[in-house]
Amino acid sequence: MEVFPYFGGILHPVVSFIVSLSIIVFVHEYGHYIVGKWSGIKADVFSVGMGPVILSRVDKNGTTWQIAAIPFGGFVKFKGDANISSSHADFRSKALDENDLRTTLHGAPLWARTATVAAGPIFNFIFSIAIFFILFVSVGQVREPLTVSKINPLPFVNQLEQGDEIISISGYKIGSASSVSEILEHIEYDDPNSITYEIRRDGEIYFVVGPPIDLPRVSGLVPLSAAVEANLNAGDVILEINGEPINKFNELKEAVEKSSGSSIGLTVWRDAKIFQTTIIPKREDIPQPEGGFITKWRIGIIGSIYPFDLLTEPIPVHQAVQLSILQTYSIITSSINGLYHIVAGNISTCNLSGPVEIAEISSHMAREGIQSFVQTLALFSAAIGFMNLLPIPVLDGGHLVFYGYEAIFKKPPNQKALSILMTTGLALVLFFMMFAIFNDYYC
Repeated sequence: MEVFPYFGGILHPVVSFIVSLSIIVFVHEYGHYIVGKWSGIKADVFSVGMGPVILSRVDKNGTTWQIAAIPFGGFVKFKGDANISSSHADFRSKALDENDLRTTLHGAPLWARTATVAAGPIFNFIFSIAIFFILFVSVGQVREPLTVSKINPLPFVNQLEQGDEIISISGYKIGSASSVSEILEHIEYDDPNSITYEIRRDGEIYFVVGPPIDLPRVSGLVPLSAAVEANLNAGDVILEINGEPINKFNELKEAVEKSSGSSIGLTVWRDAKIFQTTIIPKREDIPQPEGGFITKWRIGIIGSIYPFDLLTEPIPVHQAVQLSILQTYSIITSSINGLYHIVAGNISTCNLSGPVEIAEISSHMAREGIQSFVQTLALFSAAIGFMNLLPIPVLDGGHLVFYGYEAIFKKPPNQKALSILMTTGLALVLFFMMFAIFNDYYC
């Protein structure tokens, strides 16, 4: 079910982006706020958004919680801060006594300041882990023996029914969901439009005819992909490529790779109707662990080996926790690798997404449904957490570098040098943002 069904046109990506960013900003800033509070540091203002205040209230601790008019970012202004970036202390804080000074960010011990600043990105990572954990637990894993949970509409004969347990496919025994991929190359089709399944139904064994496996069927779409631009939908089945019939998803992949970016004519089945469309694959530069990169051509279609949906069961809690941490770690390492290869010139700078493209991704996933939208929040939260840890002044990572300097040399950085670095860091961040916006329009 679509997340924002009442917004159409340009409003949909705008609303999707604002909601996504506001949630992630709140999580990030709340990390700063709550760890600061635990560390004895008082917050004067907690803001989601920048600029003129739309709505605000003061809590019992004297902290002003507010929503501002410009929904791009947010901040926590701690007691004694001269500005919202917490770059230096307000000159008036010098007049505070020792107890009051301890409740300011700049008057707090080094450990408290370090924990408070680091908490923003850490809370982003925890938020991602929590979302992935919920998704893993709720979606679950494929139940064994493999059991049909939903029959998908297809242009083929299908005698399978919901609840059928799959024993063998074309004579090959099926032990697990992953075992099917091992037999793909061995299966031979007498009829390219059907295959024999051995099933258990109501305790009895039957042999029935059903759709082939590894069909060129669209089970999902990658946001902003060529498939989205060609108006393909989940559930579509690709029947022909440039007039040549295809029966397997791998044939579609091979044709896309061989195209080198040239347009491809597709014959598509959708809801018992057949239509023609043209798709232009997009280039993707993929970094390699040993260095360098390889170029792939992609159209953004997600396939599925099975022509039907499989019944799932809950994942054990400890396994869900482990998978959630690994998933978040994978996003962070992918961000590091991608940024490194962009800076090194190994891959195109067009791989860098700006706010416009992020808004379109948010919109696409919101249209897919709440699960896809929430999964996107997890991805963005981990990525933003990583970006904030970059050692650039004005970002959390820059502040942590300054605290590291203070820990080593037993004194804070020179205030004049700090001001210059903060200004340079702000200019660098603004340039980075403008460059990303440029990419959104010209890549």
